Amino acid sequence: MTALAAVIRRDVRVALRVGGGALIGVLFFLTVVVLMPFAVGPDLALLKKLGPAILWLGALLASLLTLDRLFTADHDDGSLDLIVMGRTPLELVCAAKALAHWLAVGLPLVAATPVLGLLLNLDAVATGAVALTLLAGTPALTFTGMVGAALAVVLRRGGLLLSVLVLPLSIPVLIFGVAASNAAMSGPSPFGTPFSILCALSLASLVIGPFAAASSLRHGLD
Repeated sequence: MTALAAVIRRDVRVALRVGGGALIGVLFFLTVVVLMPFAVGPDLALLKKLGPAILWLGALLASLLTLDRLFTADHDDGSLDLIVMGRTPLELVCAAKALAHWLAVGLPLVAATPVLGLLLNLDAVATGAVALTLLAGTPALTFTGMVGAALAVVLRRGGLLLSVLVLPLSIPVLIFGVAASNAAMSGPSPFGTPFSILCALSLASLVIGPFAAASSLRHGLD
């Protein structure tokens, strides 16, 4: 438990320092949301209608942008080999690293949502609904993306492969996240059903992701 806590603390510190990736994710999220009103135009009603989809798409792309850092630094300095050969189960280490990544990158995206919702003409209820769905759904993006990061870490130009692998797997999370947000805003569909599926996707990725990532690392580093 101490080793896993040390992994989480170290990865969070590395991500939060200058150039660590956490700030890049938030800035990219901010850039996507700020640019959208210029693309959509001065139609505030349309902007409000598209707001949840814009926020979710920005969060997805910001998470994807930083996922390649999950194992790359450890692979470059050789510590990934020590982690794989260590006594702590690799599945638990992968889960700890994904949790640290979500704390450093995913949670700031959720915290920034209320501010960015104002730029998209969202009211308090809509902004709260989007923030709640992001809180429930961004762990699924992280734990699913971890599998792609583990597959791509030993490959040259693995960042491109990571995008190809992770984006299709993220589509269900995006669909149900936006559906739950729209249901909370305007109905008539119930909020509970898509939100429950979103939570189930996060729980499933939490269980499956570390095992798949650990298996990928073992085979990739052989």
